[in-house]
Amino acid sequence: MSSSDRRTFLLGLGALALGGCGFRPAYGPGGVAGDLRGRVAIDAPDTRNGFALVARLEERLGRAEAPVYRLSYRIALDRESLGITGSQETTRYTVLGELTYQLRALDSGAVVDSGMVTAFSAYSASGTTVATRAAENDAVERLMVMLADQLVTRLVATAGVRAR
Repeated sequence: MSSSDRRTFLLGLGALALGGCGFRPAYGPGGVAGDLRGRVAIDAPDTRNGFALVARLEERLGRAEAPVYRLSYRIALDRESLGITGSQETTRYTVLGELTYQLRALDSGAVVDSGMVTAFSAYSASGTTVATRAAENDAVERLMVMLADQLVTRLVATAGVRAR
């Protein structure tokens, strides 16, 4: 059996195993996360960080056209010194982010999912003041994207539980 035939055979076995266990794409036809796309109204942002977070959430979940759920959130950030020179100058910072959320059903007001996701990002402070500020803003924006992506992953992973 040639190498190409073995790969085709093994890929076929893998697909058969996934099909046999009930695997379905989350956003595919009949997928458990189908009720999220365009159905989650997200609280309006009131800060720059909130705006970046909501923009990414709407990019991933779609803007709510026929909302079934309301997503409330709270962002907490903390900055820690990471790299310090011998003369006690900080050259690198870590930004720690924590996103607490609640997903409520609009019809009943009941909380259907809640929790917290965390992530971190870092930036260099070894340039000019302007460069350091730009690097910090970029690190925080990257952090908002990471937090939004983790939240969407969690919502998709638990969508089947809500649907039951």
